[in-house]
Amino acid sequence: MTQGPTTDILIRQARLYGEGDPVDVRVADGVIAEIGTLTPGSGTEVLEAAGQVLLPGFVDLHTHLREPGREDAETVETGSAAAALGGYTAVFAMANTDPVADNAVVAEHVWRRGRETGLVDVHPVGAVTVGLAGERLAEMGTMARSAAGVRMFSDDGRCVADPLLMRRALEYSTALGVVVAQHAEDSRLTVGAQAHEGERAARLGYTGWPPSAEESVVARDCVLARHAGARLHVCHVSATGTVDVLDWAKGLGTAVSAEVTPHHLLLTDERLNTHDPVNKVNPPLRTDADTTRLRQALADGVLDCVATDHAPHAVQDKDREWAAAPPGMLGLQTALSVVTHTMVRTGLLDWRGVARVLSERPAEIAGLPDQGRPLSVGEPANLALVDSEAEWTVHGAELASVAANTPYEGMRLPGVVRATLLRGRLTSCEGKTV
Repeated sequence: MTQGPTTDILIRQARLYGEGDPVDVRVADGVIAEIGTLTPGSGTEVLEAAGQVLLPGFVDLHTHLREPGREDAETVETGSAAAALGGYTAVFAMANTDPVADNAVVAEHVWRRGRETGLVDVHPVGAVTVGLAGERLAEMGTMARSAAGVRMFSDDGRCVADPLLMRRALEYSTALGVVVAQHAEDSRLTVGAQAHEGERAARLGYTGWPPSAEESVVARDCVLARHAGARLHVCHVSATGTVDVLDWAKGLGTAVSAEVTPHHLLLTDERLNTHDPVNKVNPPLRTDADTTRLRQALADGVLDCVATDHAPHAVQDKDREWAAAPPGMLGLQTALSVVTHTMVRTGLLDWRGVARVLSERPAEIAGLPDQGRPLSVGEPANLALVDSEAEWTVHGAELASVAANTPYEGMRLPGVVRATLLRGRLTSCEGKTV
């Protein structure tokens, strides 16, 4: 097919949510126009699905695009390309840029760069505190009312440690109709921490990062959110105990949601044996028992969604000894494959479940009315076409990001995104952006 923007596309013989017999889906003027047995009209572009799975486009609540300030690691353009190739139609760009997105000027810059690139909807995340310093609240109201329309606030990379500041942020968020996302880490418990606190870290001489540093902050914030009547979102849950806390809080009616990363669903602290800093991440990779519990919690809905925590780093920063290397790894182009491997092929989720955790719930959490919508006539055509049977081998140098710090280097993973559509326009097709 000819690649390029179009207002009329026929996706031929796709299986909606991987269910039932294949059908044809016609996309026109940005929406799903028809579903059934269809004949392409004059000028219609035809996308042959051949029984592949059609899903709502994915929404990532946790992406680091590094612009402004660290364009040597990633830009809005390259991160957007990685997102589109991974099946994403919307991403939330974290605030820990340089300068920090703690004001409307920086937030609007990121938002405008996303619109200029046009591959995915880029939503800037506003900082909770000025400069991420944890000392005074940032201009939450100004950012929420700006052209960028900031919907989520987080100091991700740092915890909002002061309970009074966190309480105030949650209280303000209720009036603004936004969500506060917490990087749950009691830094007093993680001084010098380099890896999951356990037998392997002790044997290798790494200072341990205890799960209690995460669990205790989540418990505190759930209490604060419940009393404030606010919505709390917990970033990158990594530990079994945190699942228990979330289960308890949800049982009390707390408006708390939580994400898990692909790498915490698949990888464990066994990776420490290589001493390769590509495996260093915050929170750290934990044990087999933790990954097993996280997978089940995602299937059960205690964990609401998958978010990538896509964290590109320039080679001169990441390719250092373990203690000196920053935490973080790429995730946008591999997320669907890791979810396929850990959740679909294990029988924990079907493809409708994948739509729930990659698209529908994140869109609901963020309040995006045109994302994560059902595959029905009249709905926005934000779509991902997935070849569920295909496999591919990951090579960091071949990914769209500026950086190449993927922990899946050389791994063969299932599930290939064949095409992505944003409001009816092809943004990626057969491994290339459009």
